[in-house]
Amino acid sequence: MTSTPKIGDIVGDFRLPGGHLHDETFHRRDYTLCEQRGKPLVLAFYPGDDTPVCTAQLCAYSDDLARLRSAGAAVWAISPQGVDSHELFARRRRLRMPLLSDEARTVAKSFGISAPLVGLRRSVFIINGHGRLHWKHVTAVGATYPPAITLSTQLAGLID
Repeated sequence: MTSTPKIGDIVGDFRLPGGHLHDETFHRRDYTLCEQRGKPLVLAFYPGDDTPVCTAQLCAYSDDLARLRSAGAAVWAISPQGVDSHELFARRRRLRMPLLSDEARTVAKSFGISAPLVGLRRSVFIINGHGRLHWKHVTAVGATYPPAITLSTQLAGLID
């Protein structure tokens, strides 16, 4: 297993399919890390759609999305489920951030968070506008996650 990137490391580009719920339409497309260059990005890796802790985490981030976006950041949530599962999850919970599908766990492996049985360890990474890792929270067990206020504090202190 690859180790997680260190603070200050350049994060390698990736491309994942995903979708974003806007009003009643779920817009599907590919998402690439390089499209975010020049803007900070929060990557929230979560083990599964519609599971209790994942639902609480993504609902909390979705509810505070305006606060996170006020720092100029985009928020992408990534899990091993397919885009169809993500669409159902987004519709059921009214999630407003893009949900990306890492079915082969390629991106999770590149971040060193791939885990047997659960697919990946719950983790959050903040990447600055130059593609450097600014902050990370990687869990061993996966029952906790940083609240949105912690993410917005980290975004406020972001140094390129």
